[in-house]
This record gives sequence, structure tokens and C-alpha cells, in this order.
Amino acid sequence: MIKRTTSSSRRKHALRAAILAAALGLPALSAWAFEPFTVSDIQIRGLEQTDPGTVYNYLPIKTGTLLTEEGARAAIKALYDTGFFEDVQLGREGDRLVVTVRERPTIAEISLNGVKAFPQDKLKESLKDIGLVERRVFDPATLDQIVTELERQYYGMGYYAAKIKVEVERLERNRVRIRIDVDEGQPAKIQQVNVVGNRAFPRQTLIGLFSLGKTGAFSTFTKNDQYSRQKLLGDLEKLRSYYMDRGYLDFDIESTQVTVTPDRRHVFITVNVKEGARYRVKSVSLSGQTDVPATELRKLITVQPGALFSRREVTESANAIADRLGDVGYAFANVNPVPAVDKDKHEVSFDFQVSQGRRVYVRRINVSGNNRTRDYVIRREFRQMEGAWYDASKIRRSKERVNRLGYFDEVNLETPAVPDASDQVDINVNVTERSTGQFMLGVGYSNAQGVLFNGSVTQRNFMGKGQILSASVDVSDLVKSFNLSFTEPYFTPDGISLGGDIYRTDTNTQRLIIAQYRQVTSGAAVRVGLPITEHVNDIVRLGYENTSLSLVEESPQRYKDFVATFGDNVSSVKASNTLVYDSRDSIIYPTKGWNNRLITEGTLPGGDLRYYRVELQGQYYRPITRSLTGFINAEYGFVNGYSGKGVPFFQNFYLGGPNSVRGYRTFSLGPLDPVDNVSLGGTRKVQLNTELLFPVPGMADSKSFRGSIFFDAGWVYDDKYLPSFSELRKSTGIGFHWISPLGPLRFSLAYPIGVKPGDRKEPFQFTIGTNF
Repeated sequence: MIKRTTSSSRRKHALRAAILAAALGLPALSAWAFEPFTVSDIQIRGLEQTDPGTVYNYLPIKTGTLLTEEGARAAIKALYDTGFFEDVQLGREGDRLVVTVRERPTIAEISLNGVKAFPQDKLKESLKDIGLVERRVFDPATLDQIVTELERQYYGMGYYAAKIKVEVERLERNRVRIRIDVDEGQPAKIQQVNVVGNRAFPRQTLIGLFSLGKTGAFSTFTKNDQYSRQKLLGDLEKLRSYYMDRGYLDFDIESTQVTVTPDRRHVFITVNVKEGARYRVKSVSLSGQTDVPATELRKLITVQPGALFSRREVTESANAIADRLGDVGYAFANVNPVPAVDKDKHEVSFDFQVSQGRRVYVRRINVSGNNRTRDYVIRREFRQMEGAWYDASKIRRSKERVNRLGYFDEVNLETPAVPDASDQVDINVNVTERSTGQFMLGVGYSNAQGVLFNGSVTQRNFMGKGQILSASVDVSDLVKSFNLSFTEPYFTPDGISLGGDIYRTDTNTQRLIIAQYRQVTSGAAVRVGLPITEHVNDIVRLGYENTSLSLVEESPQRYKDFVATFGDNVSSVKASNTLVYDSRDSIIYPTKGWNNRLITEGTLPGGDLRYYRVELQGQYYRPITRSLTGFINAEYGFVNGYSGKGVPFFQNFYLGGPNSVRGYRTFSLGPLDPVDNVSLGGTRKVQLNTELLFPVPGMADSKSFRGSIFFDAGWVYDDKYLPSFSELRKSTGIGFHWISPLGPLRFSLAYPIGVKPGDRKEPFQFTIGTNF
């Protein structure tokens, strides 16, 4: 154990040293009795690790100093205050001052045992804040602080039964080893959450706002039944927002009690609220001089006279005005909605006081954190330029574009003011890189394809230049394919991309409910991407393709007629154009925006085939609430032959399955062969999907999981036939989406609507895979 020297023990040490010195004939200095003398020399004794210069630096005595009783006290105190020494004594040998010290030990090692609830790095960071760090001087006074700090960490996470034991072991060379043993025990479970004092809203409605609660079906994953002070603070803010967004301006949380049972296994949470009166907005005004017309800024205020007070609307209105001023260079615009409250009439008026400040421009864009990715790969995504006026909308868009690269886990952007320059800011971009290279082997199962194997090597940031290089192989009962592709996204400085593909696909339809044939397609193509506007891109593709066909005895007569006319090996020169409008806020987890595509494709002279295809797709995401998103997908397509040649049967459209109209077997919808009753596909398709997307319960913070309630409709037909809405096949049900390491996985349970004789239903559909 370490012995700590107190003030009284220091005096005893000095007194004992004085008696010992007297016995040896050496006059020792103390704060009680000695003769003042002029110091001719200073000698330091007892140092093992501390540099003598450090002692001389802190010692308020120099050679030539007349040492008095007061000076001796000051010297002893100064050396003790450094925290380096357990004991300090001053002695005298003639006119020489002898300073004898006993150093405090240094910390050689800190070990944490039994810690599971927290990352050890996080706990060591907390201990560092109280001065407990390896290679630093050990102060025994911190022992109690260690226990207190660790208990605070554990209690904050509901581990009220945690037991902490600290041991200090002496090592050679005046060092110590600190061993911290933790018995965490079981976290206390929340037994009850209660709200007291509510009258306006049912108690269960308010409790439903809390993420914390009693043990439920998803508690194993969410830990929502485990008390956390941080989560509770978040829940209290949700409760406050709920009231203040519904008119309760005077709402207050008077107290919060967290009670732990004597056995420390259960927690009861009680929140006492004071609702107050409900307020309505009396009037709204705007004041302050701005470069943006006041009429334009007033349109951004959604707070309306006569409506119930809503803190969210007030805040959003103020932010919208500040953002609009930021778009024209006023980075530090201040919008303060000043309320005037009439407590008697329960009314509140708001004056949005605007101070736009000085217009500023961007001096420099600084990029950090990119160890692999080259600076220019990030900078070329920026729409805000150095030396230009600050534009908040361009800065937001720049961050979105860097995020959409997919190279980074985090993109943090700050705009600090330039010191001593009130009209300039810098943009500091800090990124946290993720692995952009991927080697994957996978195995899975799909309703449509059966057992499937895949393997791929992809580098989406090749050599840190933002280039995309990939090779993939997929093998299943339906398709065997190989693809090699390369893309240079900035072939020219203004964003024109250039890429190429080499591919081979072997398709055997025997597993599907469509007419049987085998198709082997090989080809190569070159792609050019043209940025038209911020959200619009055009992709032009030119390629050569060879298709080999193999029919079976059961193949439809129209397939046999095609082979008889064109042969079983055909080639084509194909050109396509894809016009894309994409304003989604995220590619992986979109909540708002459009994703529209117009695809035109046709064969050119030089091949055996003559056909053209047009497909139009429109997707729209719209947030309904903070957690619910509406989604609509509409598609229409047609394919026609020209120059007197028909449409190749393998270019037909098919519908049905998890990616089109759920609840029906894959590719089963549309015209049927009158002989074998199998799907032939069609030259026209129409498809509609609507979904209500919501986070999976217990996984609300994850961007990889999503549930949905959906309605699908669609049909495939020929150009001589136009179906009515009643003839479309429809379904409704629930779905689940998972963006897994293998790719997007989908599950659905659908109820087909308007089923006709011969339709093949398949209510449950899924695609599952896992890496190994």
C-alpha cells in the first residue's frame, strides 16, 4: 500500500529530521527554529526520476539568498505543491542548503479487469481527466477519485450493482502498478416509467414518447429497458418538444425521480410535469435591414396568427431565414424570434429580429483526415469555391456530394471565422475514411434464382483517385455471369466520366415460370457520362453484343420461328442513352427527393437485330413525419422492332416477384403460351409501387434496416392490347429491407388482389445471403 504524507506527518518528519541532524552535529532547517544564513550553494538529494533542474526551477531560493524562517516555509510549500514529492526536508551544511526529497512513484501500468459494458479506451480517457495516466506521477489522493469516477460511469448506464476494487502494487525503480477490478453485475432493468401532472394528453401517449421503458420484444437489441442517464435526458427533451409543439408555452418538467430498488435490480422513473395554459399566436412580424427583400423572408415564416404555438415552427422559420441569408454570403446572420407573451389571454406574438451582419467570403478550403484519398478527389465535389462569396446552399450541396462518394464514414464540415478578418471564413473539411476495397465471397438463396454463389473484387477509390474498378462472378440456377468494369468519374475537369464494361451472361430459364430457353450473351461497351446540371446527368453507351440461343422441345413456336429466321447466334451493335434526374438526400437511405430515369436503347446497322426500347421510371420520396417516409415508383416501357424485323423474344418485359409486383411468382405476369401455359413476356409494361417506409422497431437509428407497408400493381402486354385498370394484378402487404454486406436484401409478405384463373401466387418472397 502507498502511504500518503499529510500536513501533520510532514511536521513530524521535519522534527525527527531536526533531532537526527542535531545528534549527527548537522543543523537541520525547520519552520520552527534556526538561524538565518546566506545560501552559498544548493544541493539536491534523493532524486531518482525528477531532473534536478526541475527542483531548482520550482525552488524559490537561489545562491546568495538570505534564507529566513519565512523563506524556508515558502520553499517547502513550493516543492510540495509540485505534486512530485511525498516528503521534503531542508538541511544545512555550513552555508550550503541541502534539499532532501522523497519522490512520489510514477505509474508504470494501469490494468482494467472485468470491464465489458464500456470500451476500455473510453474508461481510460475518463481516468486521464483525473490525472491517472501511465508514466505520470502517482498521487494517492486520486484513489478515491478513481472509484467515484468509475461508479459515475456505471451508474449512468444503470449498473448500480457494480463493485470496484483498486489495488496499488509497488515496483522497482519507484514505480507502481494500479490494478482496477470491476464486478459489473447485471444492469438494473426499468420496471416502470410514469408521468405525473398531465391532463391534456393520456399518460400512455406521453410514455410512448420515451425510448426507455419496460422489457419488450426488441429489448435484447435496443437495451431500451436498461437505464441510461443520457437516454433519459433525450426522452425528457422529446416530452418537452411534444408539449411545446402543441401550444404549451409554459410547460415545465418540475422534477425527475430515478428510484433504485434495494436489491439494485430494478429502476422506477417518475417525471413530474407542469403543463400550463395553451397559447395561440396573436401576430407575427419581421424587423431588421437585410439585402434579401423582406417580402421574400416573410414567406419563409410558417408561424401563422391564430394557430397554436409551436416551438418547432418558430425554430424552423428562424433557421430558414438564416439559411436564406447564408445563401447570399451572410454566414453569421442572427435571427432572434422575440416573444411577447400575454399570460391573461394566453396569446404570444413573435417579432423575428434579423441582424444579417457582414457579408463574408471563403478564404480557403482545408481538407484533413484523407490518408488514402487524394485532396483533389474531395475538392472537385465542392460547389463552393475559394475566394467566392459564402453560399450556404452550395456548402450544403458540397457536403452532400462528398458524402455520396461513399469513401467516408463521416464528413464533418466547419466554417470558422478567419482571425483578424471579419469578412472571411475558412471551410475545414475533416473526413473519416472507410475501406473502399472489397473482396467478397457469398452464398445465399432466392425464390427466383435458388441457391446462388457470388464473388467480387471491387475498388471504388482505385489508388485514391476516385476511379472504380470491379470484377464480379455470380452463379445460380438461373444466371451465371461475369462482369469487368472500369470508370473514371472525372475524365475531364468539368466532370465528364468515361468507363467501359466487358461481360458474359448465361441464362437458363428452366427454374422460372416462363417459356424455356437458354441464352448466352457476351459483349463489351464504352460509357460516357455528361453532367448537365447539379442533379441531371446523361449517360451515353455504345457496345457490341453477341447472343447464342438454345431451345428445347417445349419452347414456344414463336421462339422457334425466331431462330428459324435469324439463326441461333445473333449479334447487335447497341447504343443507349440514360437521362437521370436524382435529387435524393441519400442513395442508401433516402427520405426525400426524386430519382427519375429515361432510358432509350436501340440497335444500329452492323448487327442482325433491329429494335428499340424506351423505359421511363419515376421515383419520389417524401417525409411524412420524422420517422415515416412515403415512396412512389411508377414505370412504363415499350420495345418495338423496325426495318420489318420483329422484337427478339429475349428482349420482352416480365413482371412479378419481389422487385416488381410482390405476391406473384417471379416473371409470371403477362401473356401466357396457350399450349404450355407459361409466361411469354410482352412488349409493353406498366408498373406502380407505393410504400410507407418506417424504421424497424428497436433499430430506429440504423440506416441499414427499414420496414414498409406497400401496394403494388402492374401488367405486361403486347402492342395490340391495352389492359384496363381492373386487369392489372395488384397486391398489398408488408416488407422488410436490409442493406447488408452482400447487397440489398428484401423480404415481403403480400396478399394478391384481383387474382385471375391461372395466376401463380407466392405470398412470401425473399432473397437472403450471407458472407463467409
